[in-house]
Amino acid sequence: MIWMMGKSVPFLSKFADDTKLGGVADTPEGCAAFQRDLERLESWADRNIRQFSKGKCKVLQLGRNNPRHQYMLGADQLESSLAGKDLGVLVDTKLNMSQQWALVARRLMIPWAGGVLPAG
Repeated sequence: MIWMMGKSVPFLSKFADDTKLGGVADTPEGCAAFQRDLERLESWADRNIRQFSKGKCKVLQLGRNNPRHQYMLGADQLESSLAGKDLGVLVDTKLNMSQQWALVARRLMIPWAGGVLPAG
């Protein structure tokens, strides 16, 4: 998964089979720079006989003034996502935690039928 995150400098993060590329892209120049970074990443993968599961690659665009640019990885346009998980934490475009709390609450209720906690 590739996420565009509000960082002041571009970054690349790898953990196991997860790769995250991020940077500020709030101007046409920033969008072009981010696209060049994606092209470099694709070129690196080709040189090292690696490939990305492009169907799993998503763009999470943060910020109110984000131009919502469409990015390409090779010949494929990357799909934008409204939310994504990072190390088990659900992050959305507004950095709102309500989806995360709903997910946690749902998991806590699973052991009890009907979502009713046992009397203690």
